[in-house]
Amino acid sequence: MSGSLKHCVVIPALAVTLAAVVLRADDPVPAAKISASDRAFLEDLERRSVLYFWEQADPSTGLVLDRANADGGRAKGPSREVSSIAATGFGLTAVCIGSEHGWIPRKDAIARVRTTLDFLANKAEAEHGWFYHWMNAANGERRWDSETSSVDTSFLLAGVLTCSSYFSQDPEISRLAQEIFERVDFQWMLDGDPLLLSHGWKRGKGFLKYKWDFYSEASLLYLLAIGSPTHPISSESWYGWQRPYYSYDSFDFISGGPLFTHQYSHAWIDFRNRRDRGFIDFYRNSVNATRANRAYCANLKDQLPNTFGPQIWGITASDGPKGYRIYGEIKAFEPVDGTVAPSAAGGSLMFTPDISIPALRDIRERYGDQVYRRYGFVDGYNPTAKWFDSDVVGIDVGITLLSAENLLTGDVWRWFMSNEAISRGMDLAGFSAPPQPEQPAPKKKTAAKTAHKRSTPHKI
Repeated sequence: MSGSLKHCVVIPALAVTLAAVVLRADDPVPAAKISASDRAFLEDLERRSVLYFWEQADPSTGLVLDRANADGGRAKGPSREVSSIAATGFGLTAVCIGSEHGWIPRKDAIARVRTTLDFLANKAEAEHGWFYHWMNAANGERRWDSETSSVDTSFLLAGVLTCSSYFSQDPEISRLAQEIFERVDFQWMLDGDPLLLSHGWKRGKGFLKYKWDFYSEASLLYLLAIGSPTHPISSESWYGWQRPYYSYDSFDFISGGPLFTHQYSHAWIDFRNRRDRGFIDFYRNSVNATRANRAYCANLKDQLPNTFGPQIWGITASDGPKGYRIYGEIKAFEPVDGTVAPSAAGGSLMFTPDISIPALRDIRERYGDQVYRRYGFVDGYNPTAKWFDSDVVGIDVGITLLSAENLLTGDVWRWFMSNEAISRGMDLAGFSAPPQPEQPAPKKKTAAKTAHKRSTPHKI
């Protein structure tokens, strides 16, 4: 079936008998087996991604540009000086990854994180602790009449809290991270609603009319809000948003948007082997959504023979021949036009390495430096239209990086989940207890890192 998803039933959060049968996790998620060749490929992709966040962050503010040229340097047009707070959250986490791999000297990583957190805590424009979606990278001034964005601030906070954990021996980083997080007024962002958070607030106009009332990328936002030590919202907020239930091919899953909605919160929150009171395993839900995306692309191969193939798949929000588009298999979004987004497979590495790694490797092998450049994969390409992007987008580089690191080491999950706020949020929301933590394998990890350092002697 090459049309949109077969059917959708909107179900309240606790009325999920059908979904529980499909999505509940009775068996632990098995550890993925990654070949040496695949590991080397992913580590090269990670190193390039870290380079983006190191080079495209303003050194005086730490704010990360929303996009850049795939070969380095500024993007063309109005985006060239605009930073994204979501990209900055990914960027803070990228600094931790770079430091851990030895690609960034630890003292330089600490200095960059201190600079960024000090700017956010003491200089950046904010409202009730919420940051503006778009800011001038050099001075933090609001750009594009943007809102204080609730969900984008949550991605920033995830990066802040990851740094707090990773650099826990640095008292200044810990202090600044705590200050930034604790001043965020989650109750204010409810805008009077007992359960549902607003998308944001605009100066001179007030709160946006939209609420986070359906399944989306906002699960991180809600769990941080519930776990806040200073401005918490009700734990029932987790069950206040609806969970549309879809079926495609042999896959059943809750969804509300393109594939990135199944990825972003998972970059930091380890949902594996845990269920909420609705018996939903959100990790397995994302696995099913990813496999449905691949099946959907496979069913388009006759319509778009030059785009999708046995290995290549992947549609999500990305650049396209006519600009940035919200591509999705759900009819409410932009129709698929043959554009492939490498971040679709990249962002799902932590869910489906068996189909994500082959997709990325085939894309690189087939198109070479048309798609794989200084910062990894370009944001999109369309063989049907003979179009290849010249840019990378920070959040898409970021989700690919964090997903790859979680697949290879689980480190981002481990660093972020050690924060008390997220543990408290998940406990209050009624999630089942986490499984016993995996013991790290330092010998194997050290060997991998040493081998990589031998092949890449120059640090970033």
